[in-house]
Amino acid sequence: MTRTSPLFDSLVTVFGGSGFIGNYVAQSLLERGARLRIASRHPEHSHSLKPLANLGQLQFARCDITNEESVAAALHGATHVVNLVGAFSGDLEKLMGEAPGTMARIARQNGARAFVHVSAIGVDASSPTTYARGKAIGEERVREEFPEATILRPSIVFGKDDNFLNMFGQLIQLMPVLPVFGPEAELQLTYVDDVAEAIAVALEHPETHGGHVYELGGPERLTMMEINRRIAAAQGRKRRFVAMSDSLSSLFASLPGTPMSKDQWTLLKPGSTVSGEHRTYADLGIEPRPLGLFLDKWMVRYRKQGRFGLDNVRSDQQAT
Repeated sequence: MTRTSPLFDSLVTVFGGSGFIGNYVAQSLLERGARLRIASRHPEHSHSLKPLANLGQLQFARCDITNEESVAAALHGATHVVNLVGAFSGDLEKLMGEAPGTMARIARQNGARAFVHVSAIGVDASSPTTYARGKAIGEERVREEFPEATILRPSIVFGKDDNFLNMFGQLIQLMPVLPVFGPEAELQLTYVDDVAEAIAVALEHPETHGGHVYELGGPERLTMMEINRRIAAAQGRKRRFVAMSDSLSSLFASLPGTPMSKDQWTLLKPGSTVSGEHRTYADLGIEPRPLGLFLDKWMVRYRKQGRFGLDNVRSDQQAT
């Protein structure tokens, strides 16, 4: 814990804080000595954070972000606010569009010093996907209600316990031949700890970062085909990858029970890279870390014989 951070002893409400990114944001803020309130539909999902907090440093609030009274209760006394809410199901324009505006308005009325809204690369009010439209509406509502808010647009976020690398890791472990959807789509995968650090820095210095949009992309531009091949190599497995056409990819995403929704496919197709039109990690003083620093270690669990096969796993003779 550092007493030198401007966040020390401040009360930070994190909406959607019980999710994947929220876990890392919470750790970053707790290390800075902030008092943290996790506001979520299922705050019990973040109870694993308890050992990281000092007495009285961590609080959990069950919150319905579509209910103004619930939002107001979660914001009571908060000096800093983070919105991490994102979803691919439900009323997305209400959850990711209108609700952030309510958060921002109440935060401003309560005198909050900083508001960080986490959006996504590719937001577009005219997009055919409800996800991109919802995120675009959310940014607009937040700016209207809290003009000094910082808006962060990360690319696809990766981490040891994400739903992206691990989904492909499991498929590659099990299947000798795999289809690749959007094989040429370029992504700048961004490390979850770097995103958490960006949020913390923006909260610490709203006088510098408030009122600006930041696109957060990792240092590598990788196609979906390259990502799949890297995962297979990290597992020490020989796999055949088949590039799928856009028409087949769209058809697959339209089927029920598939791991990729139609919205996710539509968002994936153009890729997810920084546009060059907004501020980036560099403007936050952060050097983003590449996937290659972590992938070999994280794929151990998917290797043949796991840790017991480490000596031979990267050998072509031993690859399966």
